[in-house]
Amino acid sequence: MSTLVALLKKIWCIKKFIILIVTPVILCPILITLPPQEGKCLYVVLVMALFWCTEALPLAVTALLPIVLFPFMGILPSSKVCPQYFLDTNFLFLSGLLMAAAIEEWNLHRRIALKVLMLVGVQPARLILGMMLTTAFLSMWLSNTASTAMMLPIANAILKSLFGEKFSRENAIKSTNNIPATTLQENGLHPVSTELQMLTGSENIEAPEKVEISRENHSEMDKEREYQNRIWKAFLISIPYSASIGGTATLTGTAPNLILLGQLRSFFPGCDVINFGSWFIFAFPLMILFLIISWLWISILHGAFSFSCKSKKKSEIRSDAEAKAKEVIREDYRKLGPMVFAEKAVFFFFCLFAILLFTRDPKFIPGWASAFRPGFTSDAVTGITICTILFFFPSEKPSLSWWFDLKAPNTENKPILSWKKAQESVPWNIILLLGGGFAMAKGCETSGLSTWIGSRLQPLEGLPPPVAVLLITILIASFTEFASNTATIIVFLPVLSELAIRLRVNPLYLMIPGTVGCSYAFMLPVSTPPNSIAFSTGHLMVKDMAKTGLLMNLMGVLLLSLAMNTWASSLFQLGTFPDWVNVHSENITVLAATTNNITTMG
Repeated sequence: MSTLVALLKKIWCIKKFIILIVTPVILCPILITLPPQEGKCLYVVLVMALFWCTEALPLAVTALLPIVLFPFMGILPSSKVCPQYFLDTNFLFLSGLLMAAAIEEWNLHRRIALKVLMLVGVQPARLILGMMLTTAFLSMWLSNTASTAMMLPIANAILKSLFGEKFSRENAIKSTNNIPATTLQENGLHPVSTELQMLTGSENIEAPEKVEISRENHSEMDKEREYQNRIWKAFLISIPYSASIGGTATLTGTAPNLILLGQLRSFFPGCDVINFGSWFIFAFPLMILFLIISWLWISILHGAFSFSCKSKKKSEIRSDAEAKAKEVIREDYRKLGPMVFAEKAVFFFFCLFAILLFTRDPKFIPGWASAFRPGFTSDAVTGITICTILFFFPSEKPSLSWWFDLKAPNTENKPILSWKKAQESVPWNIILLLGGGFAMAKGCETSGLSTWIGSRLQPLEGLPPPVAVLLITILIASFTEFASNTATIIVFLPVLSELAIRLRVNPLYLMIPGTVGCSYAFMLPVSTPPNSIAFSTGHLMVKDMAKTGLLMNLMGVLLLSLAMNTWASSLFQLGTFPDWVNVHSENITVLAATTNNITTMG
């Protein structure tokens, strides 16, 4: 038996290697049973999907496989595969990352976060709302992971000030009942010092009264400890959830949004409906609605709202703790000092960055791009233009007197953003992951795999479109609980586009909810990096996230379905079957014929 256990442990140690060897072999029958081009492409897609789900290879390395497999298998020549890794969409994403790096470099994000918390107040429910609004706003521009990592230490400092000096009778109860010192830590709370003098107002108390008071105090302390434990969990859960929700509000907020944009341009070159401005008009109201409902749910579930009258003594203790929490926030804000020139400059360029992206082509009125040759400017051009300025704009206020003072030191002025900081901050692996998704989409389109998948979706043709939206969102939100949301949307978008054509509905009607649904993964610690970061603090259990996240997932699906059938329908003209879909069908035929000719000549 011990030998078998040892053998299983060794196999587990090399599980990734086994997956790398076994997966391609198991999938080989696909190459025989399907038409040549479609079979080869499906083989590559499934291999990559399994590698992404199991992380047998790093996600970015798996994303590079089309460069190797597509040319060798005759699916696409390398001259068509490699450009997919640096499309216009990748540079829009890069511009967002560079702007985020500048914001982080000068601590502008921390100043914004603390200022919002100072405004909302320190009552638990209001603090949770402040945390959620701040995290969501930051994750619109920074990565969801960075926003969560930045907000959690702030939340911890506030929580320690709220609950650090708790009921002063706690130490006496612990010593009387021999409660171990680690109990509070196990319950997600931090043990603190207290003063016994505050327990009673009388010095001479008879023995029976002491016992009676001790029991009463013990009961009150249990209730208070439970209350604090629930509030602590509410804080920690609200931050990663709001980061995931906030990332959906902008195109650059999360990778799946950009993958949708890139694959739309690949599948439907004539589709110019989605850009930074139009996406924001659709997604921002949805984000606000979801945030408010999420805040209510988390606050009610974890007892942040007080529906019953508390004792006067307990109210005084809590109000004292809240005053200390407010002081902690103010002290952290004071430590930042006054805004320096670099912070003001970053804030100006950040506002300019957002305004130019919103107004380039807002659809309902002519944007500034109409002043230039049609099709020549894009969101990527706007973003990279602003980010280029960050690399030479000075971080200190220029002085005219320096030019006339010959004795002034000739020191080089540091720019707002250095290339070294950009290299350290930009997650280049995500850019490669985006490129891998676009390369896969191009292969599916050119090989005819998308059309072949569509022909197998005939049983779904009688499905009412609103029902299809609901089912698709539930399916993808469930799938992304266990797999990378980026990998999930890369695999599903080609299928959704073909399903939409089969249903004779606007492809955006299915592709948009599929994309946004990828970000609605709330139930498990492994679902998203923000969830993992919050779980790693040690104060949360899997059942805490599952209990809160189950209804979060359901609310997200229903709200998304509501948005798609109301304001999104009029914004994106979802009630019509667009002409650019017919152009796509004609292009597929031409591309497939061209690829077959290239393969034959090769």
